[in-house]
Amino acid sequence: MTQPDNYRSSHSVNGHDPDLVLVNGRIYTVNISAPWAEAVAVRDGRFIAVGSNDEISGMATARTQVIDLEGRFAMPGLHDMHTHPDLALGPRYADDMDVGLEDPAPEEVKQAILDYAEANPGDGWIYGQYFVRYTFKRAGLEPGKAWLDSFMPDRPVAVLDRTWGTMMANSKALELAGITAQTPDPANGYLERDGITGDPVGLLIDGAYALIHGAMPPTDIEVFKRAYGDGARFQTARGVTGTKYPHVCENRLNALKALDDAGQLTLRVEAAISWQDDIFPVRRRWELLAGERHYYRSARLNANAVKFHFDGTVEPRSAYLLTPWPGEETWRGKLNLTPEHITDMVVDMDRRGIRVIAHCNGDAASDLFLDAIAEARRRNGPKGVRHQCAHSAILHEANLQRFAELGVTAEFSPATWYPSSFVLGARAGYGPERMRHSYNLRGVLAAGGVAVFGTDWPVASVDPWIALETLVTRENPWGETEGQFGDPITLEQAIRVATINGAWAMDLEHLTGSIEVGKSADLIVLDRNLFEIDPKGNIHDTAVELTLLEGRLVHDLHSRFDGTDLEAVWQGEPPSVL
Repeated sequence: MTQPDNYRSSHSVNGHDPDLVLVNGRIYTVNISAPWAEAVAVRDGRFIAVGSNDEISGMATARTQVIDLEGRFAMPGLHDMHTHPDLALGPRYADDMDVGLEDPAPEEVKQAILDYAEANPGDGWIYGQYFVRYTFKRAGLEPGKAWLDSFMPDRPVAVLDRTWGTMMANSKALELAGITAQTPDPANGYLERDGITGDPVGLLIDGAYALIHGAMPPTDIEVFKRAYGDGARFQTARGVTGTKYPHVCENRLNALKALDDAGQLTLRVEAAISWQDDIFPVRRRWELLAGERHYYRSARLNANAVKFHFDGTVEPRSAYLLTPWPGEETWRGKLNLTPEHITDMVVDMDRRGIRVIAHCNGDAASDLFLDAIAEARRRNGPKGVRHQCAHSAILHEANLQRFAELGVTAEFSPATWYPSSFVLGARAGYGPERMRHSYNLRGVLAAGGVAVFGTDWPVASVDPWIALETLVTRENPWGETEGQFGDPITLEQAIRVATINGAWAMDLEHLTGSIEVGKSADLIVLDRNLFEIDPKGNIHDTAVELTLLEGRLVHDLHSRFDGTDLEAVWQGEPPSVL
């Protein structure tokens, strides 16, 4: 084997024999001073040596497990900084309705509702996912209660849209939720209404649809345990060793803790408590934020974060922009909190050491978030919490450098940073000029900031390798749609975004994110060398053969030792956005 340049070796830091040695690999360490190695040695869950085969093979003793990588490519574990297994799998495990298509036509949504009603007779809720607003527009139809009432008037029906920014509900659902013309819009969303009567039309935007969720029977904790457990195992099988689950409540935290206590949490999780009822009612949030969140703390689980929805999404035009939406004279979207609320909250959370993860799709929302963090730095000192700007769909050019200046993580979601039928339909509302500069991850990096990715499952696929390929190409990985959205970055940059940058965003860069002596032995082995292939069309289907967390094998593609049978997990029918 040809020896790569820039090796650095280190013998055992404590003089003890290693528990595990991996040799004969092409190991990309993400350590700038020594980016490549052939072998590593592990003891007590930490790397004790990183270097050449000759240096490390001699450290093995009779008690050492030796894995011959046979030339395979290895790298640090990945970090997915925004995903929702509870929202993706919970409805399936609760036996909710699933249309099963990414861009369903209105007739397909209707048929799914009728089929569900037939299979589940009675007067109970028909609740599920998804409809897509632009397919209704294309069909010349208006989604809402009138359309639903035309074929399902007697049972409550509520259907989420593909971006989780809108819920469509029929008259029966509105009645059970107590929603009338006199119902005020919540601060974190609004009801679309008849322009003359003020009656709700059955479209609830952003936080407003928590009113519907509040009228529904609560989801059983066993559903959340199964959703989080299977979601975490799937992430592990795709090489993710650290992740963030925004929008949790006490019930969801209890499910995560139960998995953690049982030793079934196969990656590190940072969970963010919902500040408002943005998706579902969150009871006892104040007790959690006041201190009860520490009850859930362990080496694998941390709930020291809070999630906010500062604005909305593109299809209902509720993302908050600095200038009016295309075709509008004054409408810039919806800010869900006053600027004063945002500033006082960020300053207070920063003082308490709680990370704020703020949903900011529009450039005005992220502008206000950065202003609030600047005020927090002024009042609390410059070395505060590393807060996170979630999604960052549209960023103003002048704000790119502020991420570095303020120590803020810029998180981007891959759902729409490459062309697809969904993007060309749903996201086209931003207008061509904004779309050309959307998801400006390269701009943040060029300005010296820290950028990360968050799959935002179920809005996009939970598979991080799709995100990694499209970061490098900004093209459709399957060749389904031509063109390129935004500016690609290099493979080396993309790997750093997915590894050490994610670790930084979790305040764990001292522990993980690169393969270095003293760090946690978090490592993945792939079926291909990412540096020896054309990234276009060849990264998204990467297979992860081994995943190690703290030196322990938590995924083995070939032996399935961890009990993860993905066919069983998805019941032989993977979700369309998996």
